[in-house]
Amino acid sequence: MVKEGKCKYLVKDRNYVAPMGLSVMADLKYGARGIDEWVALDGGNAYVLKTFKWLTVDYNGSTQLHLDFDTLLCD
Repeated sequence: MVKEGKCKYLVKDRNYVAPMGLSVMADLKYGARGIDEWVALDGGNAYVLKTFKWLTVDYNGSTQLHLDFDTLLCD
């Protein structure tokens, strides 16, 4: 869509660390909500998810979802 001129990048290489949920599904929900909030704040209406990963954050094996994405504005 960018190559066709229908979208343009507003912010590249944004990182978001989702709040920890009690399950993988909760992590995904919080991650999606966070990306949606950033896209709205950037004035965009679309995004490209570049990478995602769960990183261990404590000695108990708890993990936290890290997301990397670009914000776009599309026609």
